[in-house]
Amino acid sequence: MTTTETFNQIWRSKIDAYLAKRLSDVEITQPKLAASMRYSVLAGGKRMRPLLYLATIQSWTTLDEEMDLAIAGALELVHTYSLIHDDLPAMDNDDYRRGQLTNHKRFGEAMAILAGDGLLTLAFQWLGAAAPAAVGGKMCATLAQASGPSGMVAGQAIDITATGTDVSDLTTIKQLDALKTGALLTVPLALAAERLALPVPATEALLDFGRHFGLAFQIFDDLQDLHGDAAQLGKAVHKDTKAGKNTYPSLLGVPAAQAVLAQEVQQARMILTRLTAAADFSSDLLIGFLDYFDKEMKL
Repeated sequence: MTTTETFNQIWRSKIDAYLAKRLSDVEITQPKLAASMRYSVLAGGKRMRPLLYLATIQSWTTLDEEMDLAIAGALELVHTYSLIHDDLPAMDNDDYRRGQLTNHKRFGEAMAILAGDGLLTLAFQWLGAAAPAAVGGKMCATLAQASGPSGMVAGQAIDITATGTDVSDLTTIKQLDALKTGALLTVPLALAAERLALPVPATEALLDFGRHFGLAFQIFDDLQDLHGDAAQLGKAVHKDTKAGKNTYPSLLGVPAAQAVLAQEVQQARMILTRLTAAADFSSDLLIGFLDYFDKEMKL
């Protein structure tokens, strides 16, 4: 049986090769724009969102490599666009991402904005061309909703509005995290369910898993900003506190934030266990993604 670690190693390599091949001058006709787009996408990263999509498909059936890599690649393009724009001076004003200069530091603000625009629109080109005809429109709408003004973009807007103010309401921070981070970590599960035409109960279970996973991911990221090492993370640490960001550790304190993280991971695990008992589905790969949080839960 393939472990999650082995699966991720194999498919991360395939994702990287696919992205490098397709992000060529053939699809991006302006050379400097192509260089800017490739710079951020090919800088590496965990590839968490495409891997979640691929692992969900594999948990039900055999992957269609040509189709599924295109869909997985579209997810990574949307994620990278969001990072480029998030790093801009008008947003988080970051100098480093994935261990190298941020896009606007390397290519200038205007080209970084255009690179983000290009990646976002190219993602829908890839998804629309690759998805099964019967559900292609639905899948494009699902990704648009998750990444747009009722999803990730809404979360970014809440974050900007709340930064520098003292938010004492856990519900507000949970909503912020669910939109800003959770939406793009839940949508891989949603796209996989639509691609496989899964029944409603199975789809809802996957989405519920994605919501808990997404919240756990953001809490973990908040904690890593306090405990992590800049060289290992490839970006600056302690920026949330300096910028006046509202996070789980800032509101609850570190021990309580770690406890909430453990609760979210446990909820995600229980959802997959119940789904395995009720459907022709192997939970092993997706459960393995929860190991990502072990470092903070064992502190």
